[in-house]
Amino acid sequence: MKGFTILAGIAMVLVYATGLQAQDSIPTKGFAAFDETGVFKPYEFNRHAVGDDEIQIEILYSGICHSDLHNVHGEWRKEEYPMVPGHEIAGKVVKVGKNVTKFKVGDYAGVCCIINSCHECDFCKNGQEHYCSHTVSTYHNHDPYHNNERTQGGYSNNYVISEDYAILIPQNADLSRVAPLLCAGITTYSPIKFAGVKAGDKVGVAGFGGLGYMAVRYLKHFGADVTVFDLTEDKRGDAANLGAERYVNVTNSDEMKGLDNPFDFIISTIPTNYDPFSI
Repeated sequence: MKGFTILAGIAMVLVYATGLQAQDSIPTKGFAAFDETGVFKPYEFNRHAVGDDEIQIEILYSGICHSDLHNVHGEWRKEEYPMVPGHEIAGKVVKVGKNVTKFKVGDYAGVCCIINSCHECDFCKNGQEHYCSHTVSTYHNHDPYHNNERTQGGYSNNYVISEDYAILIPQNADLSRVAPLLCAGITTYSPIKFAGVKAGDKVGVAGFGGLGYMAVRYLKHFGADVTVFDLTEDKRGDAANLGAERYVNVTNSDEMKGLDNPFDFIISTIPTNYDPFSI
């Protein structure tokens, strides 16, 4: 009977702990793709409880990145469904763990495409977590640091993330414009800063879609002389409105004349494979 009593006690503890965990988990509503057709439907699931070093964000805006579409349609790998995409997330902090120092309730916070890593490798220790072999994606991934739960993205009403991987957004920011900066924005800002672009530099922007738009905005802020390259005429006015000095339609051979090596830096935002020497 003594052994039975011990086992019964353990069972009660396990039941209590399991019930507590279920109670503390966070009910979440989102929109998910249920197969490769990409038809979205309402989807309810639970996120893990807020840990000591984590924050809970009420999602107010989530950008739509083209990689979301690739993932939804399973164009890059075999995917697991239901899938809630979205890795350009902006919202308000509604709960903080006891060890959190970077955020307080009411702050604005953003989430990008990586939400965790090992914290132990040389990359993680030197601020280059994106090179870690054990990163966790914002969605369509399994999180080994939280019982291997499936990660689901920003097309939902909340997110739970370590404060180390959340971005503090200034309170005076127009939050409706912030979300795309967390992927498209940093994708162009990072190489421009790495290249050390400065006022007066002559810079070419190849491709004038979403990323190209961001690149021109940054480059003009830094005082660069900007030339935009694209395939169509319907973007010429937009490039001029953003301050680009020149717009070159690469299908027009006359516009390509005199452009042999005039640039200090060229940033390519073209999303498909191409031969840059054929332009």
